[in-house]
Amino acid sequence: MDDLQLQLLIDLHISNFRQGPGGENETRQALKLAGVDNSRPLKVADIGCGTGASTLQLAKELDAEIIAVDFLPEFLEELQARAKKQLGSSADMITTMNCSMDALPFADEEFDLIWSEGAIYNMGFEAGVSAWKRFLKPGGKLVISEITWLTAERPFELQSHWDAEYPEISVASAKMEILERHGYSPEGYFYLPPRCWIDNYYRPIREGLDAFLDRNGTSALAKEIVECEKAEMALYDKFQDYYSYGVYIAKKI
Repeated sequence: MDDLQLQLLIDLHISNFRQGPGGENETRQALKLAGVDNSRPLKVADIGCGTGASTLQLAKELDAEIIAVDFLPEFLEELQARAKKQLGSSADMITTMNCSMDALPFADEEFDLIWSEGAIYNMGFEAGVSAWKRFLKPGGKLVISEITWLTAERPFELQSHWDAEYPEISVASAKMEILERHGYSPEGYFYLPPRCWIDNYYRPIREGLDAFLDRNGTSALAKEIVECEKAEMALYDKFQDYYSYGVYIAKKI
C-alpha cells in the first residue's frame, strides 16, 4: 500500500466511530465472559485500537491503566481528542502508543488483559496470540475478534474471496485449537450479529462516500477505494449467514 492510498483510507475512516464491525453491547458481553476482576486496578493493552471505540468503553467500564496501540498516529490523535471530550479528567487513564503490533515494547507479564477488536488479522491470528502471550500475567485474559466462518461449508465465490484476502479465516473450533496449542484456556466465544456490521460499521461509511469523493477531487484512486468499499458491503449483504467476526475469550495458563 503506497502513502497516497493509506492517506485516503485514513481520510475515509477517521471520522467514523468504528473502523471495523462491533458494538457496545458486544464489548460489554466480552468483558462479562472474561470475568475481569474489577475490584482492583488493572493494566490493559488495546492493540490495534483505531480511533478508540473499544478503548473508550474499557475506560468507562474498568478501573484500569490502558495502553492504546495503533500504527497510525492520526487515529491516536483522534482517540486522544475523543477521550478528553468523553472522559474529562479521567482521560489520563489512556496512554497512546504509536507502533506496530508485531513490535510491541512491553515487558513480560505486564498486563491483566489484552484486548484487540478486528485488528489481529494484520499480524495473523496465530502469530498474534503466540507473540502476545508473554505480555500477559499468569491467569491474564485475552479478548480478540477475528474473521470467522459460521458454517462448515460456504459458496465458492465467498471461499475464493477470503482465501485471497485472509487465508487464516477458519471456523471457531480451529481458532480455539490454536489458542489451546499456544497455552491459553478458551473461556468464551460468540459472533457479532449483522447490526454490528450494517448499522455500526457499514452505514457510516456508506453515508460518507460522496463527501469523501468531494474532498479528494474524485481522483481515480479515491474512486477505486469507494468501489472496493461498495464491493465489500455487497459481499456481506449477500453472504452474511456464512461469516462474521468471532469474539474469543481466553485465559493464559
